[in-house]
This record gives sequence, structure tokens and C-alpha cells, in this order.
Amino acid sequence: MEHIVLTNGLKKSFRADGKTIAAVRGVNLAVPTGEIFGFLGPNGAGKTTTLRMLTTLLPPDEGTAMLAGCDLLKAPRRLRERIGYVSQAGGSDRGMSAWENLLLQGQLFGMPRHEAAARAKALIMTFDLAGIADRRAGTYSGGQRRRLDIAIGMMHQPQLLFLDEPTTGLDPQNRARLWDEVRRLRNSGVTIFLTTHYLDEADALADRIAIMDQGTLVAEGSPRELKKQVAGDVVQLGLGPNGTHQEAVLRLFEQQPYVREASYEQGQLRLYVYEGEAQLPDILRLLDQAQVNLQTISLSQPTLDDVFLRKTGRSLQEA
Repeated sequence: MEHIVLTNGLKKSFRADGKTIAAVRGVNLAVPTGEIFGFLGPNGAGKTTTLRMLTTLLPPDEGTAMLAGCDLLKAPRRLRERIGYVSQAGGSDRGMSAWENLLLQGQLFGMPRHEAAARAKALIMTFDLAGIADRRAGTYSGGQRRRLDIAIGMMHQPQLLFLDEPTTGLDPQNRARLWDEVRRLRNSGVTIFLTTHYLDEADALADRIAIMDQGTLVAEGSPRELKKQVAGDVVQLGLGPNGTHQEAVLRLFEQQPYVREASYEQGQLRLYVYEGEAQLPDILRLLDQAQVNLQTISLSQPTLDDVFLRKTGRSLQEA
């Protein structure tokens, strides 16, 4: 399998308030060519620092990386010619139109004007910007501006496109539309490296996912592979204020043969159960015998949050 991103032992630390903070603690990544690779984790996990190293914006303290056939440390200029980067803040000038933004990007990459104009026209059509292409970007909606940002990142036809939290702040309709654009780019042969803290986004878009927490990778694989690591269904029980003896209740369920794992956190008892639907009557019977005040109960399939919880001991959504 050909890999467009290969890293070995990437590390980065910062000094703050007289202390050294390890933001990235030895990251090893292998991203196959032609896929959407999701980089998932809570805010502060080290995702953006890793991304800034891979895009030559921040030098690593240690480690090596090869991207799009270029050595990160030895050939950063050539690497920048082969990758695109769309930051959380975006790259468009809000005082310029889509046309002007795209033509400027072409000039920065040394494209002849006629070639830049043809490329800009194609991107304006691809990202459905024709109706607003002559208006200042500052008048665009959030979704329109985000599509322009990605078009700018694609202007020089990179092999590898980095998208840092591309849908943050967008409403559900614009998020779904941007997901479609990302899939189209992947289908056209572009490899997408996508950072996000949205579980549904990573699950819906990514062919493979790496989950990062506190500067290290805690899991890697396809969404399906990762969720299969959490065997069984998830039964979540909301216990009332006098459901009391939580440790005793937890031990009670840990002893049941159909319970694979059990944990208790902030009033919620979470059970990983084989054939959860069939076991619900027995779960309710045990709670009744133990005189536990049950407020809520839910049954679901494992999610990426369950994967994160199993790897780190806490919920990704809470983190």
C-alpha cells in the first residue's frame, strides 16, 4: 500500500509560565494515498500542533516525516508545492471577491495568468460559487466562505489537502454540503487529512481514523474496526440521587455473565452488554431487586465516543 504521509516520532513542546508543555509526544502516522484520513480528538489534544508541523508551519523538536514524496525537514519548499492547507481561520481576503482571491493564490504559486483564470473558473463551478464570485468574500455566508477557503487550498492542484476543523461554526445544512464537497475531492484522487472534534463528522467521512489525546495516539483504524473493539451493545442507565450504593450496583453488574464491561461516572452507569436488547428485562429486574431509583435507560450500538472512553477512561464529548 502506498502511503502519502509517513511520520516517525514527531514531538513538539512549548514553554508557558516557566513550564515545558509537551503538546505532541511522539506521533507515528501512516496515511494511504487516496483516502479521507480523520484526525480526531478533543480541543487541546495536539491535533492542530501536529497539523502545523506536517504543513511546514511549525518545526518539530524531534522526529521525521515524508509527505507526498518529500522530506519534511529537507525539502519544505517542494513539499508546500504539493500540499494544500485550510486552517480553522480560513485563507480568504474578505475585501476581495472569490475571483480575486483565487487569482491571487495562483499568482503566489507562479501560475501563468491564463492558467490561473481557467483553474479559478473550474473551482468556482465545482464549489458552486458562480452566483457570488464577483462579490466581496466578507458578504458571504459561513458555508460559502468555507467553500471558498477550500477552493483556495485546491488552486495549485495539491496531491494532499489538510483541512483543520473545516465545519466548526457551520449550521447542519452547510456541514452536510461541505461533507459532500470533501467526498468529491477524495473521489477525484486527492488525499484528505481532516482534523475534527466532531464524532459524527469523523464517522461519516473518514476511511480511517487516528484518535489523539494529550499529545499521543490512542487508537487507529477504520470507524468500523475501532467500534468493533467495543464488543456488544451499550446500555446506559441514569441513576437517581438515592440510587446510592453505586459501587455495590457496579459490582452487581460486573458479576453478570452477559456484561462485558461496566463503569460508573457522574450518575451514569454504562454497561457493554452482549445482545443488549435481550438482556434489558434482566437488567431492570436486577435494578428493582437492588432498589435502585432508575431515571433513564438507553440502548445503542458502540460509537467512536465509546472507543475514546475505553482508551482514556473519559468521554470525548466531555473532554
